[in-house]
Amino acid sequence: MNARTFLLLAGLTAVFGVVGYLIAGQGGMLIAFLVAAAMNFFAYWTSDSLVLSMHHAQPLAPNDAPELYQIVADLARRAEIPMPRLYLMHEGQPNAFATGRNPEKGVVAVTSGLLEILDRDEIAAVVAHEIAHIKNRDTLTMTITATLAGAIGMLANFAMILTPSHNNREGGGVGGIGAVILMLLAPIMAMLVQMAISRTREYEADKTGASICGNPEALATALQKIEAYAQGRVNLTAERNPASAHVFIYNPLSGAGADNLFSTHPSTQNRVTRLMALVSSLAAPVPTGSPWRGRAKSDASRTRRPWG
Repeated sequence: MNARTFLLLAGLTAVFGVVGYLIAGQGGMLIAFLVAAAMNFFAYWTSDSLVLSMHHAQPLAPNDAPELYQIVADLARRAEIPMPRLYLMHEGQPNAFATGRNPEKGVVAVTSGLLEILDRDEIAAVVAHEIAHIKNRDTLTMTITATLAGAIGMLANFAMILTPSHNNREGGGVGGIGAVILMLLAPIMAMLVQMAISRTREYEADKTGASICGNPEALATALQKIEAYAQGRVNLTAERNPASAHVFIYNPLSGAGADNLFSTHPSTQNRVTRLMALVSSLAAPVPTGSPWRGRAKSDASRTRRPWG
């Protein structure tokens, strides 16, 4: 976890503490936190099966995609994590995500559209980004974030039913008008911090992924291609399940793409700018024998895809 994520989590914790004390006192804070923790840590333990089922992802066996398997295995070895399970989503929109509560349970899922559109280097770079999420344990970070944000939302609901006299007995001190203000502002503050943490984790996965594959330029071009094609292909499954949008490398929801306070993903241009700044520092060649380098210059190698 990098420093910015830590500071954002600390800020979210502070919001929870202050809002909780003012609205519901120590007892209300405890109830809200325990309920939110139970809900979100259940999702944490079942995150891989839930999101894979949600997006109709099918497992890929080594014989189904031998070259893609080799790419993933080599990248996992370079990242020093166990080989993640590999899944395919039959979806025309190019995209990918990673899930799993720890590196031992890691999963990488890619869409058929991603495999059709990107070349070998770009596919490897996208997989490296997803492996970076697994290596950085971002599923755990986002679960903690969701727990705190959910608890703040519950406290805001408490503000409608708890009376000022009850608050005073419990140690809180907010009146009726203050409760309404907190009810409106607290969830918005929590959501903004939650989205900021999500954007921070994407930047960090870009950086770590570029280091793993040794090719930040390939990840930059992959993101540009994904954005260009994704804008013309609606992912109906993602539209029906918008809560899962943050796990993807590119926001799969229509109309997404701006790097603003209400976005779960940084803008592609900002990500590309940061990645290109890494080119000189990661200029060391990938070791000979890596399955995604050394053959991309010929037209024949460009048309070959690392599956089947």
